[in-house]
Amino acid sequence: MAPNNIPVVERLQGLVVGASLGDALGLPSEGLSRQRIARLWPGPLTHRFIAGRGMGSDDTEHLVFTALAILKCRGDTKLFQTTLARHLRWWLLLLPAGVGLATARALVKLWLGWKPGRNGVFSAGNGPGMRSSVIGAVLPGSPDLIILYVTASTRLTHTDPKALTGALALAHSAAWIRAADTPLEELFLTWESLSIDQEWRNAVSLIQSCHGAQVSVSEFAARFGCTRRVSGYIYHSVPIALYAWLHHRGNYSDTLTEVVRCGGDTDTVAAMAGALAGLDVGIHGIPTPWRKGWCDWPTTQEYLLDLGRHLAAFDPSSPSASIPDKPHWALVLPRNLLFLFVVLCHGFRRLLPPY
Repeated sequence: MAPNNIPVVERLQGLVVGASLGDALGLPSEGLSRQRIARLWPGPLTHRFIAGRGMGSDDTEHLVFTALAILKCRGDTKLFQTTLARHLRWWLLLLPAGVGLATARALVKLWLGWKPGRNGVFSAGNGPGMRSSVIGAVLPGSPDLIILYVTASTRLTHTDPKALTGALALAHSAAWIRAADTPLEELFLTWESLSIDQEWRNAVSLIQSCHGAQVSVSEFAARFGCTRRVSGYIYHSVPIALYAWLHHRGNYSDTLTEVVRCGGDTDTVAAMAGALAGLDVGIHGIPTPWRKGWCDWPTTQEYLLDLGRHLAAFDPSSPSASIPDKPHWALVLPRNLLFLFVVLCHGFRRLLPPY
């Protein structure tokens, strides 16, 4: 169980850094089956992206863009949506290596003249989940505002109601963590109330029963139908992220280790689980070697910590908000080309033994 006396600033820093490290630690395993991951890397989870260091992908970038939009909008959800849309539009031109098909199509529509909020495509991918935990974390006492923000964020890329349900589940979970001392049963009821879709309610019921029986994350994934890998379908990725966080609550490293071992969309699922686990334990509950292994730029760890400080001071009713200096996004293209080269090297490495 995570302590509830952690300062807010440490919690928000834990969320931002926790999500980014989940992204970085899960990235080398993305798309692999759990069996292949076990053969390639039988030891403890560590940074394996480049020379024992880790870099973030689209999961980290979407979270940063969402945080910056929250800070700028000062409670105006329309401004939030247009600001986030602007960040994502320019981001697409910088050749991000991990952009999903649905997200790419939605952002192309923005460039072709569609209005933000009308450009989304019908998809139940997990893109909106990358952006939602931070919303719940900064608006813990405003459930109606959480719904407005998450809906605005989700519909920028995905219009399938399932995408909104999954994103809201993560946001409300983050708000529940911030509330502290609220019974777990209330969180289960909140999840169940998000949709009348029987598939979603079955997922919530399975989380409850497996949590009560203390079933492992791998066994939960198997019972959930993800025996080889976790897909990018939001009704798969979000329940497994939620269960991993809940099952290993208070232990960030175990949460991420078990998520990555499940295979599949490991970077996104680990980023979603890492956001909740990091918010729960705070920045000092995240293993120092993993934090020191972050080597990305311009989204350095110092920048992520500063972003967490600004989020902790956010007040939606304030007429002004403190916004951190923007990273030098114009210089991201060389970084993305290096990132793409490393990703291709990983692809070739996967063709080699052990099988």
